[in-house]
Amino acid sequence: EVQLVESGGGSVQPGGSLNLSCVASGFPYSEYCVAWFRQDPGKEREAVALINSRRGSTYYADSVKGRFTISQDSAKERVSLLMNMLQPEDTAMYYCAARVANCATIYQPPASIFSYWGQGTQVAVSS
Repeated sequence: EVQLVESGGGSVQPGGSLNLSCVASGFPYSEYCVAWFRQDPGKEREAVALINSRRGSTYYADSVKGRFTISQDSAKERVSLLMNMLQPEDTAMYYCAARVANCATIYQPPASIFSYWGQGTQVAVSS
């Protein structure tokens, strides 16, 4: 059984940083794509970053470019999202998602192409 477990959310002041972590278990595949999505109540879930496991290619939404960094560990069991210079508009529930295939990195992927999801971790940015 595939499981994705997120951690690292919390409350910070504007300009602060958080490092989200997604640990995958039961994932028998060697090539896959992991993405971080976020969702505000009443809004659609949007992808903010993704990474392809084999090549390490990445995608970032325009709203987070230069502030967020997605990475995977050498064992490819943990995908992290380092979030710097956080702003109130970054406040949302953040979800880790995975699919058993590569993802295109030239456009924002829809949530519908991901088969596996974590339970989410809350990020709140306020002064």
